[in-house]
Order: sequence, then C-alpha cells, then structure tokens
Amino acid sequence: MWGASAPATWNRNRAAIASWLSWCLTKKHWAAPSVPADAERRKKSADETRTVAKTTIHRLLSRRDIPLRERALWRMLYETAARAAEILALNVEDLDLEHRRAPVRSKGGAVEWVYWDSGTAHLLPRLLRLPDGSTRTHGPVFLSERRPVPPRRPAADDICPHTGRARLGYDRARVLLDKYAGLDLHQLRHSAATHLGEAEVPLQLVMGKTRHKNPRTAMRYVKPGAEAIAKVTEVLAPRRRTH
Repeated sequence: MWGASAPATWNRNRAAIASWLSWCLTKKHWAAPSVPADAERRKKSADETRTVAKTTIHRLLSRRDIPLRERALWRMLYETAARAAEILALNVEDLDLEHRRAPVRSKGGAVEWVYWDSGTAHLLPRLLRLPDGSTRTHGPVFLSERRPVPPRRPAADDICPHTGRARLGYDRARVLLDKYAGLDLHQLRHSAATHLGEAEVPLQLVMGKTRHKNPRTAMRYVKPGAEAIAKVTEVLAPRRRTH
C-alpha cells in the first residue's frame, strides 16, 4: 500500500503497524506476525530548500489576489510557528486578542500557548467580522467557503453558530497554499524556526516558540537558510575598486 510513498510516510506508517502488532502480542497475547525484515525503515534525504525566504513570505502575504482567510491563516501559522492542525482547531472563544495568544493542544496532549504578532493581530478582527458589522464570538476561527450538505454534516463543535459554515479542513487548506504559492503548510512553521535561528535567537527560545522538547529535533530547523547563506557569501566576493 505504501511502497511508493515518501520515506517519512513509509516510516510513520511502519512505526504505527509495529506498535500495533507489539500491543497485540504483549497486552492481549494474541498471535500476531512481526514486521517483515525487508520492510525496514527508509533513509530520509534532507531537503535544504524547504525553508522559504522571509521576503518571499511577506510578499506572498501582501498579495491582493489572495482571500483574507488564507492570508490570515498563513500569517498566523508563520508568526506562531505552530502546526497547521493546531491552528485550524482553534475556536473564536480560544483567542486572547488582547495578549495576542491562544491555547492549543500539542502532539503529546499538553495544552500550550502560541503567540502571534501585529500581522495576525491586524487580520483576525477583519476575519471575524460578519456582514452586518457584528463579530463572531463562538465557533471555528477558520471556516469553509460554504455550508456543509446534510450527509457530510460535521460535529456541532465544528460548525459556526453565526454562519452555519463548517471548520476549514486541513486538506482544503493544504490545497489552497499549494495553489497560490506551491508550498506546503509545514514550510511556514519550518521557515519561522529557521528565520529565528538566522536572527541569532538562542536555541532555548526557539524551542519555546516551536514547543519542541528535544534540542536535536529543534536543531534541524535552526540551520541557516539559503537566503542567509547567499548573504554571507558576499564576504568572499572581491573588493570593489574605489576611485
């Protein structure tokens, strides 16, 4: 099923299967096969081009042909350095607009704060404004384009009580970023961490911002990006003659 998948996808699915089979054997004492020896983990090749230049991100977010919802989502993902699923799960009542923060549930289940800056703070009130001039107070922050049809009606928590529209899904958000910019959602988080590292923000603070627990994991993100390497290359250029 996953033979042609990317190494990261293969390794994730392999780990899930191995964990399940181990649980069957040790907890339930069921007869279960082991993962075949030839289905070993695959080596992942580092993609040094995943970091997007800061100028490219700011240029993307200032484009007038991109809808407000997308600009607000992408700006929030970049400024919070949060995972896309965490931001898409936010409700309006979660937002602390005064202090520019919101609580999210991380991978391990812990509830942690994410913080944004002026770009997101400028866009959120516009995103939450209703056509009659009032403001949404409950329900998902990021909404789909239209109301769901009855066969696909999601849980009540995923429907806006003001508009009847459903929460924007990860797959739709991913498709839209690819359509407008040819990027994936994780690149915004990855780029934010890299830009912090390039600005010589200490690793401990980068870990606090991205909420990584393992320094080795965070170190993957704080390597200088292509823009910073190109800039430092100027030191090697010959000196210009002065007259």
